[in-house]
Amino acid sequence: MREQDMPEDEPMAHARDAVDVGDFVYAATGARVRRLTLPDGAHWFPAVDVAGNLGYANTRQALLWHVSPDCRQSLGDIARGVYGTDASRRIAGHGLKKSMKMVTLAGLVQLVNGCTKHECAPFRRWVAEVVATVQRDGAYELVPAPVQPVDDLRTAYVMPEEIVDAIVRLEERSIRAEEACAVREAEGHLLMREVSRGQDLLTQAFHRIADSLDRLAERAQPGGATAAVSAGTPQELLASWQDRNLVITEDIRTVAAVLAPGLVEGAAHCSAEEIATRTGLSPARVQDCVRHLLRRGCIRHSGRAPDGSPVYVLV
Repeated sequence: MREQDMPEDEPMAHARDAVDVGDFVYAATGARVRRLTLPDGAHWFPAVDVAGNLGYANTRQALLWHVSPDCRQSLGDIARGVYGTDASRRIAGHGLKKSMKMVTLAGLVQLVNGCTKHECAPFRRWVAEVVATVQRDGAYELVPAPVQPVDDLRTAYVMPEEIVDAIVRLEERSIRAEEACAVREAEGHLLMREVSRGQDLLTQAFHRIADSLDRLAERAQPGGATAAVSAGTPQELLASWQDRNLVITEDIRTVAAVLAPGLVEGAAHCSAEEIATRTGLSPARVQDCVRHLLRRGCIRHSGRAPDGSPVYVLV
């Protein structure tokens, strides 16, 4: 059901309301409520929508306690009273259930007067003022609008100041809620980035610990991989690693070949991205190969170069 739900082939025969019903209900309930307007101009509202927005936990109980019988009715009964035997077809076109309980505008006001929702307090005060004015003066009059429509015989009225104030407060509250939600969302994104960064740092620390433990374990083994290596030439260094099964895949050999010239000269400093560019391997695969060489005791970290790239030396 849309806010106003009428069959498209049914002309709107009723005159304009003195106060826009949508704004009136918004000021009363603090929410935009679905509405069914009949050809005679009567407005009906789903009881579950009204009660839910007003904070009632049990719609059926709220209707029994606060709404008079003549102000509540099932949608099926309303449709039969308006459309007769054609009621089912009319309702089916709007996705409504015949068993849905509806309340009139008077029933909606009764539910508002019976609720404890803080946002409804201004409207309840205005209703009380209207009743008191009627008792005192015999009538409550709206102020005619300064500009009247030329195509309508009915008088247009200025919306009561109390209703306008209530709507303004509700809109301001809605804007503040949206701004607060945006702030919380931004803070949540920032927190997630910090958590992700912390996880990355923790993962890197675990890798370093694992590499250190692997090197210690291999050094403790007889004939381990950390036997002294005669530097010689890059080719001799690679051959010595291969003879001891330290370079076991072609990718590892390719990465080792890039590092070897610098290692035999004393130190090699190459970033994973630089090695990836020279070898055609992915940076992630390059890092895996370097970690293997570290674990096997072929090389070790020796700080970082001025450009930030890691420095490796022979063990």
